Amino acid sequence: MLLEAIHHQPKSQYAYAYDEETLHIRVRTKRGDMDQVSVVWGDKYDFTPETITTSKMEVFAKDTLFDYYHVEIKPPFRRFAYAFKFEKGKKTVFLNEVGFKEDEMHSSGVGMLWSPSGMFEFPFLNPIDVHTPPEWVKDAVFYQIFPERFANGDPTLNPPGTEAWTPDAVPTRENFFGGDLQGVIDNLDYLEELGINCIYFTPFFEAYSNHKYDTIDYLKVDPQFGDEKKAKELVEKAHERGIRIMLDAVFNHSGYYFPPFQDVLKHGEKSRFADWFHVKEFPLQTDPLTYDTFGFVPAMPKLDTENPEVKAYLLEVARYWVEDIGVDGWRLDVANEVDHRFWREFRDTVKRANPEAYILGEIWHNSLAWLQGDQFDAVMNYPVTNSILDFFVKDEIDAENFMGRLDQMMIAYPKQANEVAFNLLDSHDTPRLLHIADGNKDRMKLAAMFQLLYLGAPCIYYGDEIGMDGGGDPGCRKPMIWEKDHQDHELFDFYKKLIQLRKDHRALRDGSFRFLSASKGAKYISFERTHGKDRFIIAMNTDTKQHDVNVEDVAKGKFRNIDTGDTYTVKNGKFAVSVPALGAVILKEE
Repeated sequence: MLLEAIHHQPKSQYAYAYDEETLHIRVRTKRGDMDQVSVVWGDKYDFTPETITTSKMEVFAKDTLFDYYHVEIKPPFRRFAYAFKFEKGKKTVFLNEVGFKEDEMHSSGVGMLWSPSGMFEFPFLNPIDVHTPPEWVKDAVFYQIFPERFANGDPTLNPPGTEAWTPDAVPTRENFFGGDLQGVIDNLDYLEELGINCIYFTPFFEAYSNHKYDTIDYLKVDPQFGDEKKAKELVEKAHERGIRIMLDAVFNHSGYYFPPFQDVLKHGEKSRFADWFHVKEFPLQTDPLTYDTFGFVPAMPKLDTENPEVKAYLLEVARYWVEDIGVDGWRLDVANEVDHRFWREFRDTVKRANPEAYILGEIWHNSLAWLQGDQFDAVMNYPVTNSILDFFVKDEIDAENFMGRLDQMMIAYPKQANEVAFNLLDSHDTPRLLHIADGNKDRMKLAAMFQLLYLGAPCIYYGDEIGMDGGGDPGCRKPMIWEKDHQDHELFDFYKKLIQLRKDHRALRDGSFRFLSASKGAKYISFERTHGKDRFIIAMNTDTKQHDVNVEDVAKGKFRNIDTGDTYTVKNGKFAVSVPALGAVILKEE
């Protein structure tokens, strides 16, 4: 045993409450190092050899270096004292908070082998501390809309200089095409046909730019998009179709023409809003910058969310759009640069307005500090995004590396956060998926299939489903193509079929996920999704030639290819399936 590889941390993603009566306990070991791992546990007020329980743990994730063991336990009195038992050959080692001990558990040195003293603890499972994201997000298929570029439903709102909406329109960082909220309302039937049940809007508050991340008025719809009455109509008509609405909260910074910032520009340190921003010195200057901004963008001054007036204003914004207009969630822009205390108060405000509202943080790195149940429900899952692209689209990593990277994310957060993680492949901030794939639709479809069949909530960027392409900003922000002759209808049907398959089977939404094969050097994988008696095995091949994929460590059963009807029977825990080049096979248990 390599004891140095063993790791556990109480009250973390290694030991947390999954619901009001269930604990999840995890521990890390060197990969392939143990014959068996167990958790030895009991009530801390009645912890004796006669009352403790030993529960076997199972490997639920692995990477190139480590195995991660997991067990689910329901402590009778919601109190939990525990240690780990590691077995390899004839050797047995215990670990508690004091350290390692061969053959016997030990305590803090008071002469008792069996004592709660020195054990790891989950002191008490308090329901209010449980991270409980909205259940509906497990069923969500998001569709991201950049309002200025989706559809022009009311030309009377067009700003001066609006350009023609054509399939060959060229977006720039400054031009306008006249997209608005009425355009979205006019195309809700299209989204419903595709299978979308939640729209994520980039900002539509009043702002100077076409992207609207430089807010002027957080409580007002930009006049080129409509007004608050139109926003409420959009929400109500979407809800009639079972489609929820998530808005973009740009609370890290405002825009240059935000009235309080204009007042500071005019009056300097005498402005009543001087403390609303992070000013280093007066007067405000842009070269060099004398105030903090988003990045180094002078037109996006950073708000001081510790200021009571700023906080009160932004929390009213959070309340208003959820409670008065009826939106169902917030995506939080540049979320990691805003103080944690603000986000805790933001959560309290939003959840009072609607306990089922979804709070999603834009964070591109490990986000555990925001996922403790007191701030965000989930984050935009960029580590998974990059892994999917690197394996299926760019062909830069092998199957083992892909498995390891995804499994690292499984252990990075509590399970409930992963179940509602926001899984995207492209957005207004990145090149489009088809562009990343160099126009190779087969690779694009593999990435989209994995995204739609993986744990978490998938998000489709507007137009991907009909074959739109484009490089990074502004190329990824072309006007939506509505002319039928310029749409890829086969691709639309591909997305529609997979979305419906996901909706029809809970196993493909919040069922368990595990890799069945992902070998070093291989360009193909297989994985299993299971919920109760609903079980799928999916084999996917990123190679340019056909492969026979060996599916191993599978419970007995008979599976049918959902496309061809071919059947496969598990024998001795395994079977083989032929997967075409740049293709996939979806098998459902009969």
